[in-house]
Amino acid sequence: MFERFTQDARSTVTGAVAEAERTGAQRVGEEHLLLALLTLGALDPLGVDRAAISADLAAARRRGGMSKADEEALSGLGIDLTEIVSRIEETHGEGALSDPAPRRRSGRPRFSPGAKKVLEQSLRIALGRKDRHISTLHLLLSLLSRPGTPAEVLAEHGVTYAGAEAALPG
Repeated sequence: MFERFTQDARSTVTGAVAEAERTGAQRVGEEHLLLALLTLGALDPLGVDRAAISADLAAARRRGGMSKADEEALSGLGIDLTEIVSRIEETHGEGALSDPAPRRRSGRPRFSPGAKKVLEQSLRIALGRKDRHISTLHLLLSLLSRPGTPAEVLAEHGVTYAGAEAALPG
């Protein structure tokens, strides 16, 4: 499958691995793919604020990966997730909920099941569009088509599947 990836798409995948390694994550997740797309500038034509998206992803990590929808659901039950995170961080230090598990001995983080599905979905999207190669557009569309923090953060910044498909070259 990787032989179909454009150079920018390959750079995104290697950038995601580098981002996971930089943060000490055991697995390369969907958020690492989004961060790599941001670093590469693949979302710049959409007018996104790189720093704001990165900050929102960091905030989600601080919440232990819980989405805003999760936070709202807990709030409906009278549970203040922000307060819980604050108390945990008072006791265990900032970022305690996002503290990565120890890395395997080989040193390289593996791809999470979600990140693997993003890569597989990008191939399906490319084939559905009758594109011969998998580009950063296909990776972004795949992230947008899956539920989770990356799609939620992008939606909060006005990035939609249809908007990305219309604005970005394939």
